[in-house]
Amino acid sequence: MPRWRLGVALLVPAPACQEVDGLRRALGDPALVRIPAHLTLVPPVNVREDDVPSALEVLRHAAASTRALDLTLGPPGTFLPDNPVLFLKVGGDLDALHALRDRVFTGPLERSLTWPFVPHVTICDDSTPTRIDAAMSALADYAVEVRVDRVHLLREGDGRVWTPIADAPFAPKAVVGRGGLPLELTVSERLDPEATAFSVREWADEPTAEPRTPLAVAARRDGRVVGVAEGWVARDHAHAHLANLIVDPDERGTGVGAHVVNAFLAAAADRGAGHVTVRTKTDGFYRRLGWVDEAKLSGRFVQLRRDLS
Repeated sequence: MPRWRLGVALLVPAPACQEVDGLRRALGDPALVRIPAHLTLVPPVNVREDDVPSALEVLRHAAASTRALDLTLGPPGTFLPDNPVLFLKVGGDLDALHALRDRVFTGPLERSLTWPFVPHVTICDDSTPTRIDAAMSALADYAVEVRVDRVHLLREGDGRVWTPIADAPFAPKAVVGRGGLPLELTVSERLDPEATAFSVREWADEPTAEPRTPLAVAARRDGRVVGVAEGWVARDHAHAHLANLIVDPDERGTGVGAHVVNAFLAAAADRGAGHVTVRTKTDGFYRRLGWVDEAKLSGRFVQLRRDLS
């Protein structure tokens, strides 16, 4: 069985990530091109491919019990003489941060450790004592405040490049249909590998719009993906587009599609979009949800619009 090399981290959010990457570039961090600025919660761990869904569930479960973390990055510190690493110290909601780390460090994501967990954001890996001393002095007053609202799962690929493959927002699980057919809705930056596999399998022949700022919703029933929506919010945040909506054939008519679309609309509104568009061959489903014609396209396609204000 193939294994995936995974890690769990808090990615430094914008705009602070550009600032931290500027420090990394100035200090000659060799990992700059391989991994985004981050705070590691679970260092690299090899996970069997068939255990990846369990790892995703650990991530979602841990995030559901966490609220947004207000953290301070800086001033710098080092692990010398044990390890020639220069990093930004982390302050702020440390109790909540440690609790989150304990929740993700379990199941397929648990591994033996060489060093104890110390929250930090690396700004130069494998440096020299002289350069570390100089940077410690120059950056002694450096600090930046960040709010982190989600946790990411990353996978190592070719060239030891780490790419985010899933994210879980810090919010209680959104479950609709309690008492009947409960459905868990997850709004994220991208579909996780499990939901992506569902999308590819169910709609392999449909074109997917190139995302601007990605937006995705996944619906699960009893832990199984039963519906997904993918789209994007325009760079100017004026509007959003729903590119894909896929519902498990066995779940059609149970309200899954409407719940997923409504979650996508709410998330687009939260991101400042004034309206959402969709291109579809059949418009009866969307019309029942309040969408109206915006443009006729070639063939049997129509572009619909849903105003959010």
